[in-house]
Amino acid sequence: MALKLDPGQRLVLATHNPGKVRELAQILENRFEVVSAGELGLPEPEETETTFEGNALLKARAAAEASCLVALADDSGLSCAALDGAPGIFSARWAGPDKDFALAMRHVEERIAEAGRQLEDSCWFTCALAAAWPDGPAVVVEGRVDGRLTFPPRGERGFGYDPIFTPEGGALTFGEMEAAAKDAMSHRARAFAKLKAALF
Repeated sequence: MALKLDPGQRLVLATHNPGKVRELAQILENRFEVVSAGELGLPEPEETETTFEGNALLKARAAAEASCLVALADDSGLSCAALDGAPGIFSARWAGPDKDFALAMRHVEERIAEAGRQLEDSCWFTCALAAAWPDGPAVVVEGRVDGRLTFPPRGERGFGYDPIFTPEGGALTFGEMEAAAKDAMSHRARAFAKLKAALF
């Protein structure tokens, strides 16, 4: 059986992050009826995998099983060349239990300074998107956008590490961009384009 998603289908977004819920809903182009794992009171599974794809799949499968709906999960993060790819899959953990990304961005700045590297070094955002069905099948895709670190952080839009990320060839950080401009080029949009090609 070919896996596909039908317009108007109810999906659970396997996240408790309101910023990520908004961004995923926008990227889904209002094609589906979406509800978040947070709204359904689903537990957040421990992210025990070693890759973005592995963690996205783990979260999607947990939400699909708990909700009996097709689940869409994202695992994404910032990787810095100066830190040998960190924070990477630990991007959210660098923000601590309170999800304080101002703290996480300070950690990035401090660790790069400790390493004696340039604060403007290259970096990239990765997003893995997984769609999982309650009876087991799943599809996982990955998107990436390259850029450079920008300190001090700039912009109040977006979420997470957006205020310190300037995409290649751009002048504005993701934190300064209008949502539509960011969605046109982001790692999440690139992953979603692959998912759309596979499932719509």
